[in-house]
Amino acid sequence: MVMEQFGGTVLSFKMNTITSNFSLTSKDIARAANVSQATVSRVLSGNPNVLAETRDRVLAVVRQLNYRPNGMARAMRTNRTGNIGVVVSRLLNPLYPEMLQNLGQGLTEAGLRMMVWNTNETDEGAAASAVRESLVDGVIMTTATALSTPLYEAVMLNAPVVLIHRVVDGWPCDQVTSDNAKGAADVADYVVQADRKRIGLIEGAPLASTIRARQTSFRTRLDQLKRPLDPSLSIRVDSFSHKTGFDAASYLLDLARPPDVLFCVNDVIALGARDAARARGVDVPGKLWIIGYDDIEMASWPAFDLTTVRQPLKQMAQKAVTLLCERIAGTERKHATICLPNELVIRGSTGGRSLEC
Repeated sequence: MVMEQFGGTVLSFKMNTITSNFSLTSKDIARAANVSQATVSRVLSGNPNVLAETRDRVLAVVRQLNYRPNGMARAMRTNRTGNIGVVVSRLLNPLYPEMLQNLGQGLTEAGLRMMVWNTNETDEGAAASAVRESLVDGVIMTTATALSTPLYEAVMLNAPVVLIHRVVDGWPCDQVTSDNAKGAADVADYVVQADRKRIGLIEGAPLASTIRARQTSFRTRLDQLKRPLDPSLSIRVDSFSHKTGFDAASYLLDLARPPDVLFCVNDVIALGARDAARARGVDVPGKLWIIGYDDIEMASWPAFDLTTVRQPLKQMAQKAVTLLCERIAGTERKHATICLPNELVIRGSTGGRSLEC
């Protein structure tokens, strides 16, 4: 007889069916704790949807029996590992840690474990190998591009793969993104409506679908509004960092006729642009408006107070996890491409002036 006290009560259960030669399973834990096997699985996977008293009782049994889940045996029995690979890069951009947090929460709630690969955007070989070797049940890719060849090969093996944030046209897999084109067009409408005279743009390489959509749509919408972008007020950075944003904005602000508004295709370079203006004594928003994209947490800090376009990261993560779980479960349907709306968030870097003004 084993006894353990918790929560003011004493838990006891018989050990007569368990011997040193017996390999413990979750069924044994469930029987000893007087709960279902599914409840044991939820407790061991960290699923929050379990009553505290029940979790305590299950964990007490686990401790007393020194139970260790046999992941390899479970994988052989169910043909599932319970592991999901999430591929990221550019972790210095606060957008991606926030995305990982949302994905991790969604996967935990689904009873799955997240394995993270921080990799080069054009080399997802580790993730592709894990799929081929059945080390993971599926992959969520946050930074896919048309050059993600190893991962594409995994997709063609009909492995469960979901792209989130960035999408790649023609890939036969589920994809979740936000409406980057509409978000950038809203920025163009906003600055033209505000009668900004010299519109500047800090853009990036168009490899990623997000960046390509933002800068292409911004230019197209300005053309439609009869306010085409002056090429002399556009500059491309080779990477997204505070320094590249600072340097690019410094170049534009040092022109004889500098811009009176800067649209930056992500928030990180916009924060650098804001500091470049500060270093030159340029009044923001009096002389210069600055607008970013993504609405990372720092964008709302009083030191930056950045007008930006917000992506619905939590909803995107929820959709991605749902789609992946459906694929893992064997759901047969056409591949989905889900595009969620973005929101222009007005702050002090544009004087708090709304679109209706």
